[in-house]
Amino acid sequence: MIQRIQSLYLLAIAALMAAAVFTPLAYFVAGVEEFELYAFALKNENSSHSTVYMGIIVALAAILPFVTIFLFKNRLLQIRLCAVELVLLLGSIIFMAIYYYLSNRMFSQMEFHAQGFRIAIVFPLVALILDYLAIRAIFHDEMLVRSLDRIR
Repeated sequence: MIQRIQSLYLLAIAALMAAAVFTPLAYFVAGVEEFELYAFALKNENSSHSTVYMGIIVALAAILPFVTIFLFKNRLLQIRLCAVELVLLLGSIIFMAIYYYLSNRMFSQMEFHAQGFRIAIVFPLVALILDYLAIRAIFHDEMLVRSLDRIR
């Protein structure tokens, strides 16, 4: 049911996290080389360092809300899956912070280094807020259905 507001929230979460999987999260310049941190790798044109654990968490956080949209008949399961999504989003934020910190330490011994964030680094934070709003909307629907059952 796409016309429900929580479905739109969940669709936005899926889109934001899918964008976070494929776009660079941060950049590091060390000497003449520029590295970019992606969900699955820290890479430049010559080499690549794996960040597969972060990639798995971010990919799961992109898939789960899309699956949750189609469980609209079972609102309690939807609330539980949104809570799992909340944990995945917190995990992805923590992993992004850890890999950014470790990458920064790796390049800090270089003579010249610079680093910065890309816009995709804030996508999990925005998705976290949208997930909270989706949980509230699903819970509101469940309370509305229960109140109507009580009247019958």
